[in-house]
Amino acid sequence: MGMLQEFKSFAMKGSVVDLAVGVIIGGAFGKIVDSLVQDIIMPVIGKIFGGLDFANYYFPLNGQDMSLPLAEAKKLGAVLAYGNFLTILLNFIILAFIIFQMVRMMNLARNTAKSSAPEAPAAPAPDPEDILLLREIRDALKK
Repeated sequence: MGMLQEFKSFAMKGSVVDLAVGVIIGGAFGKIVDSLVQDIIMPVIGKIFGGLDFANYYFPLNGQDMSLPLAEAKKLGAVLAYGNFLTILLNFIILAFIIFQMVRMMNLARNTAKSSAPEAPAAPAPDPEDILLLREIRDALKK
């Protein structure tokens, strides 16, 4: 029963719950970005480069015919699917940029909250040891 209690206390910590929420939201957000890249951005880029489906761009490594779709070419042997790689790379870059902007805004909000908080009065710094020694000498000479 001890391990179950320990697991429950671990799972209910704020950081674990926050992490779980972040993973769920990140997964959903990743699907949105994936759809943005595959359904909106890459068709436009594919049209600019003369094809309708950029993910089907590949170099045949096994003598396949270039007119075959990527799935068919893969069945016939190895291919270098650079179009699919570029799609996934663009997906990553967009996602990383958005996450960077979110972290940047959070840090800005945190710094703004810290700067607007009233500051506690600073305690006076203790005198250095040489100043204390000079005061002792002065007081001794006065006597």
